[in-house]
Amino acid sequence: MRDTIFSPSFGNRPAYLVGREQILQGFLNGLLSMPGSKDRAVVMLGQRGSGKTVLLWELADRAAERGYVVATPTIVSEGMLERIVEKIQEHGSRYVGTPTQAHISGATVGAFGFSAGLEFTHEVQETKTPEFKLTMLARRLSRQGHGILILIDELQANSQEVRKLVSVYQEMVGERLDVAIVLAGLPGAVSATLNDRVLTFLNRARKVSLPPLALNDVDAFYQRAFRELGVKLSGELREQAVEATQGSPYMLQLVGHGIVTRASSDGSISDDGLRAALEFARRDFENDVCETTLATLSEQDIAFIHAMSLDKGPSAMKDVAERMSVTSDYAQKYRRRLIDAGVIESAGRGRVVFAVPYLDDYLKRPE
Repeated sequence: MRDTIFSPSFGNRPAYLVGREQILQGFLNGLLSMPGSKDRAVVMLGQRGSGKTVLLWELADRAAERGYVVATPTIVSEGMLERIVEKIQEHGSRYVGTPTQAHISGATVGAFGFSAGLEFTHEVQETKTPEFKLTMLARRLSRQGHGILILIDELQANSQEVRKLVSVYQEMVGERLDVAIVLAGLPGAVSATLNDRVLTFLNRARKVSLPPLALNDVDAFYQRAFRELGVKLSGELREQAVEATQGSPYMLQLVGHGIVTRASSDGSISDDGLRAALEFARRDFENDVCETTLATLSEQDIAFIHAMSLDKGPSAMKDVAERMSVTSDYAQKYRRRLIDAGVIESAGRGRVVFAVPYLDDYLKRPE
């Protein structure tokens, strides 16, 4: 059966946004606040597969509908500021007509450093920094009654590009220009960024963590999607599919796609078909998320979570330290590291649990 709803790939935009409407509305409400409000500077953190990129693109669309000029999600890398400037010029040109021209000795000089629309004069284009250009665009668009929303994806620690962007954003806020920014990244990268001495401004930004999806939201989505696709899944089998997602948006897409592609021509799916779909979804999730997560950890980080994997539920820190043959203080250091990285989370006083679905089971598998 052909799948026209599920998109099990990182960064792909699914047909429907599931369980994130409240978070999205919080972002949009922040745009209604005064320039400089902390709700206009948001840091979004979530594990791989939690839907950060999808949420950024949905925010881009909805903000554009409200008249914002959006620098659509830009990945942190060399030349990031230049790409942001280009995106604002492209998306903002519809709001700005050709400026009044001044004629000097037969030459034409663009007002305020612009030659036409949001195109810079040759002098500005060749001699000014991206930070200067971004500020010029914000001033021009703010005068026209249009704000700028900058969306950053895959936030990286120790990035000079991020330092430049946050610094110029802070200066634009000081001018009361109509600007807003959302930066998204993995918990570890976000934690390192917030601890950067140059980026203390971001500690005043609103922090948004993407929690697992509520299973009732997953179930409601599956009912709607399978009905639209003509897939016939009993309530019992659908419940198994819902529980298998563990609230992960990426796993939701993997499971849904697996079910649809294994459904027969009349839309029915057998118990064996569902089992195969769940097994393949889990294998893909472990390869794409669990393996990638482990690749970023140190040997001692991995020793810590291996010690945790021996428990069926929450792990007591005293047991973890004993299994690692280290002191409690030493184990606490790695507890903090792994919480900051979003790999584990606190489960009450002196106890921790895995925050990444299926990671504990993956660690238990023989190599």
